[in-house]
Amino acid sequence: MDLFSFRKPKNELESLPDEQQNVPFVPDEMWVKCPKCNTMLLTTDLEENHRICTKCNHHFRMNARQRIEMIADKDSFCEHDGELESKNILNFPGYDRKLEKARAKGARESVVCGKCKIEGIDVVMCVMDSDFMMGSMGTVTGERITRAFEHATEKGLPVIVFTVSGGARMQEGILSLMQMAKTSAAVKRHSDAGLLYITVLTDPTTGGVTASFAMEGDIILAEPDTLVGFAGPRVIEQTIRQKLPKDFQTSEFVKEKGFIDAVVSRDDLKNTLVKLLKLHGYICEEGDRQ
Repeated sequence: MDLFSFRKPKNELESLPDEQQNVPFVPDEMWVKCPKCNTMLLTTDLEENHRICTKCNHHFRMNARQRIEMIADKDSFCEHDGELESKNILNFPGYDRKLEKARAKGARESVVCGKCKIEGIDVVMCVMDSDFMMGSMGTVTGERITRAFEHATEKGLPVIVFTVSGGARMQEGILSLMQMAKTSAAVKRHSDAGLLYITVLTDPTTGGVTASFAMEGDIILAEPDTLVGFAGPRVIEQTIRQKLPKDFQTSEFVKEKGFIDAVVSRDDLKNTLVKLLKLHGYICEEGDRQ
C-alpha cells in the first residue's frame, strides 16, 4: 500500500506564521481593474475621481444615484414618481424574476427623475441607470420621463437627461416601443414652450432610446468613448456586408459626423452644464428667466 495515501491533506489555515506574514490579506472590493489599460485602481481613489481611471481617463459606468450626487447640488434632488414600478403586464416568462434580480442591486427602475438645483439653478433631471436591466426602456421608463417633461413644461424649467440603455425592453413588447413616440411628444411640447433640453449620452446609449428622446435634445453632449448607435456593429456589418471603422459608434466618431455637439469629460461636465444653462438665460431664482 502506498504510504503517501495516509498523509494528511494540507490545510491552508495551518500555514506557518512566517508564511502568513508574507501574504497579506487584501479584500477584492478594494481594487478595480481598468478594462482599457489594465491598471489596478484603489476603489476609494476611483470614487474620488468620479469613477474615471487616473491613468488612461477611461470612464467607468455610474449608477443613477452616483450621477445625481455628482451633478445636483447637495440635498437638492427631489425625486418624482418614484412609486411607479415595472410589472409583468404581458405575463412574459421569467420577467418577474428578472425584475426582482434588478431591484436587488438597489435600483427600483431604469430611470430616476426629479427636480434639483445645479449651482442654484432649478432644473428637471432624468438619469437612466445601467444597474437596472441595462437601462432598458419599458412602459414605466417612458411614463416617468414623460411626466418629468410635462412637469418641466408646466413650471418653465429646463430638462437634463442622462441616457444609458441597451434599448427597448423586449419583455414588454410593443408597449415598450410605444414609449418612443410618447416621450418624443412630451419633448416636442416642452420645445414648443421655448424651454431648453440638454441630453448627456453615456455608455452605452443604443436602440429605441437613441431613436427617440436621447437624440432630440437642443444640445447633445456625450462622455468620452461612449457607445452611441441604434443597431449593433455586427448587425450593420452583416446587413451592408462591409467592415466598419475601428472607432465606429464611439462618441468621438458620432461627433465628427455631426450628430452630437461636444464630447465632455465627466470631471468637467457639471461646469459645462452650468455654462449652458446660464447662456440660455436660466438663473438661480426659480422660474425666472432673463
